[in-house]
Amino acid sequence: MTTTDIQYTPKDFKNGQLVKWCPGCGDHAVLNSLHKAMAELGVAPHNTAVISGIGCSSRLPYYMNTYGFHTIHGRGAAIATGVKVANPNLSVWLATGDGDSLAIGGNHFIHAIRRNVDINIILMNNRIYGLTKGQYSPTSARGFVSKSSPFGTVEDPFHPVELTIGARGRFFARAIDVDLKNAADILLAAAKHPGTSVVEILLNCIIFNDGIHNDVTDKAWRANRTIFLRHGEKMTFGDNNEKGLVLDGFSIKAVTIGADGYTIDDVLVHDAHAQDPTLHLKLGLMEGDLPVALGVIRDVDAPVYDREVEKQIHDVQAKNPTRKLSDFLMKGEVWEVK
Repeated sequence: MTTTDIQYTPKDFKNGQLVKWCPGCGDHAVLNSLHKAMAELGVAPHNTAVISGIGCSSRLPYYMNTYGFHTIHGRGAAIATGVKVANPNLSVWLATGDGDSLAIGGNHFIHAIRRNVDINIILMNNRIYGLTKGQYSPTSARGFVSKSSPFGTVEDPFHPVELTIGARGRFFARAIDVDLKNAADILLAAAKHPGTSVVEILLNCIIFNDGIHNDVTDKAWRANRTIFLRHGEKMTFGDNNEKGLVLDGFSIKAVTIGADGYTIDDVLVHDAHAQDPTLHLKLGLMEGDLPVALGVIRDVDAPVYDREVEKQIHDVQAKNPTRKLSDFLMKGEVWEVK
């Protein structure tokens, strides 16, 4: 990925296609945030590729003034891997949804993360299959009523953060669709991370799952039900940052600063770069009485797959005098037929 000194604007990454998502769909906000992040990143549109699988979210490449590839269901991660390894200079993004990446595409998803390929995965999580008209997805909660579970699901859902860290993921972040400024900043941080980045975006499907994330996205209570994590800063939240997260044994606990003997000194400082993922996983899984974590939760450096492949090729070539196909074919025992 090569940045330039040219100043880009979000308009440089938009094309003239009519955007065909339902009015009010959270995908519109993600597209807007991505345009802003790409402009800030400074990689030219012709050095950028957006790959997708199948689903409402996977229409995103159509609306980008970049290279794009609308592939097949669940295989976007595999194809994005091939694109990046074939041309490491490209900035490669994968637009996917909770069904596309965590159901049929689950195997490709975890192995792209395990390999640490330098791709940016935007996982739009609306907890429903929207394109196929409202079936429950791998992130739908137990008991969720849908067209394919009319009496409620009898399954527990996947948590994207748990899968990512379980697959040895080095970067995981979370955003909400309606918070465009922070979403764009998070996508920019993901793009700057060397290796696989996963950004889960809590997204609303206004037709088949309207309001599924209202408990954290509504402005009336968002400050008290979410916490925006920033590396090196205290984990505080609330309307006036009057609440904080502390350790209670091996668990995380939310407290009011100044009450019950807790001071600001007791509040945890976020270390996104910690190699040990234990606390990152706990933060990513917070819900219920604890605020939902937003922002960059984990950001750790590690060897990058495509760079290692490129280095390996150069090392082998340097030790092998064979440079042309004809040299290879004439190598060893050969004979001439007359």
